[in-house]
Amino acid sequence: MHRSAAGRLGLAVSLALSVAAGAAPAALADPVLSPGLLPAMRQDLGLTAERAALRVRQENQASRLVPAAEAAAGAALGGSWFDPGRGRLVVAVTDPARADAVRATGAEAVPVTHTAKALAATKDSLDRLAAAKRAPAGVASWHVDPRANTVVVNVVEDAEEASVRDFLDQARASGPVTVHRAGVRTPRTYAAGVVGGDPYYTGNVRCSIGFSVHGGFVTAGHCAGTGAQVNGWDRSWMGTFAGSSFPGNDYAFVRTGGGWWTVPVVLGWGTVSDALVRGSWVAPVGTSVCRSGSTTKWHCGQVLSHNETINYAQGAVHQMTGTSVCAEGGDSGGSFITGDQAQGVTSGGYGDCRGGGRTWFQPINEILSVYGLALHTA
Repeated sequence: MHRSAAGRLGLAVSLALSVAAGAAPAALADPVLSPGLLPAMRQDLGLTAERAALRVRQENQASRLVPAAEAAAGAALGGSWFDPGRGRLVVAVTDPARADAVRATGAEAVPVTHTAKALAATKDSLDRLAAAKRAPAGVASWHVDPRANTVVVNVVEDAEEASVRDFLDQARASGPVTVHRAGVRTPRTYAAGVVGGDPYYTGNVRCSIGFSVHGGFVTAGHCAGTGAQVNGWDRSWMGTFAGSSFPGNDYAFVRTGGGWWTVPVVLGWGTVSDALVRGSWVAPVGTSVCRSGSTTKWHCGQVLSHNETINYAQGAVHQMTGTSVCAEGGDSGGSFITGDQAQGVTSGGYGDCRGGGRTWFQPINEILSVYGLALHTA
């Protein structure tokens, strides 16, 4: 396995074996989350130890509440998110008559103008517009923002070309659209040339392992195409890309061999303890999330968006999740996790871990579904 992970692997494997042997899972009210999550939240989100622990419990409860609360809203659903200030799941509704049903599930209800269905239709219109006529490079991404009850189009802050203005005019004509420019830069993928670290290699490209699945691991599709050979940190043969999709999507499945084995672990790189993976629920907008990658190791932030379309130079990628977590070249394919729940694999973004930025990930459940894979869990 990985050279830099060797010291931690024994602990990770022993933890995995203890769970397999019958260690009881934590109670819902006090979830067992990835080791080191609370210190990372204190560092990256500016929370005290007490506030970080409370927020983790609240986020866990909110994530589990989403299906029932959204079902209670019915056709009046305007979207949902975790609100750190309230410490609760918030559900937007267009019909006040549905508010009591939402509150009965334990969530907050707030009134909005547009339904989630209407916002999704507007976002789909932008996807079709970009597919019919390539979106200009000055348009970075677009996504539904349930908190603002609008579709946000992120435009590179100094982009003033006629093509950008034309795209925005057509976007606004399709429905409720808000343009955001402040601090937006051109997104890029996070693959890198051969440098030091704890990588896997495809030719002269270094990327990061995402999550173990039975038979191999998942990672980013832009790292290599189907059939590409994969070498581990020591340059020994590791496996083959059995499937890969990019652009349009950004995911891949590597089937491993050559003596490499998989464990349900996300590396903490010595910054935090390694994390066991126990499942893969979808964390609501507003939830804290952490990322592990071979260049910048372990960093945390918040989920900012779901179902966002990213306009890379190679083409648009759909149904991505946006975060405030930083990343850099070589982190592509790495793990996004909330507590012990897998979220997705790192795709790209802008900025770095010195000045900050945004990073998007490809949701894990779609990857598992497309390739018929089973997540390796503890």
